[in-house]
Amino acid sequence: MDAVSSEEMSRNTLVAIVTGSSQRLGACTVKNLHQSGYNVIIHYRKSQAEAEKLAQSLNSIRPDSAATLQADLSKGDTEKMAKEVITAAVEKWGRLDVLVNNASDFFPTPLGTVDGDQWKTVMGSNLKAPFFLSQAAIPHLKATKGCIINMADIHGQRPLAGYSLYCIAKAGLIMSTMSLAKDLAPDIRVNAVAPGAILWPEHQWDVNQSLSKIPMGRQGSPEDIAKAILFLVKEAPYVTGHVFPVDGGRSLSQ
Repeated sequence: MDAVSSEEMSRNTLVAIVTGSSQRLGACTVKNLHQSGYNVIIHYRKSQAEAEKLAQSLNSIRPDSAATLQADLSKGDTEKMAKEVITAAVEKWGRLDVLVNNASDFFPTPLGTVDGDQWKTVMGSNLKAPFFLSQAAIPHLKATKGCIINMADIHGQRPLAGYSLYCIAKAGLIMSTMSLAKDLAPDIRVNAVAPGAILWPEHQWDVNQSLSKIPMGRQGSPEDIAKAILFLVKEAPYVTGHVFPVDGGRSLSQ
């Protein structure tokens, strides 16, 4: 295969960008999309080493199929940064087919202690950035009849005590999912996945209490989320505006 043919093949390969994808759920999503034949953009904020290691691993499987992209989407001029991120993603392989808004800040915000910086951080990563990334991606996703997947949360519909900012932001993201789905149809599908107990937070957490509320009686896995995303991306061409809970039935217990 000559160089021109190789380049043409690369530009005909579907492309996905997953924000916050150097670790955890995002990394698992990237791996699943890559395994399904997508070229992938691994976005990260601070975890450069992890992002580059993941990209190297995927490129060893399929050369020139993974790239990294750094941006802090929760601070500064989010609208400008979102445009730059999408532009850089499209420039890599000349197209964009899937945007997965996964990047998120999650930490407790007890009422009476919340300040403006916390508000900007949580709303920025969970609501503002996904909206402006989606807006910036519209012309590119229209061209490929692509789709947007937002990483929501079951607590965007049923609040979690002590995490008011996070719950408010995820509730906004759910409404954003439905609003954009209506505005962008029939050219672009927009859906969301709402995880339950998949990965425990890095800060202190009552694991036993969480498990006691799950009808399935166990914790889920990142693979459960990645498979749900892949289903919405590849196998659900008539689904838009849907919020897909992946929570072991946790929502039934609230």
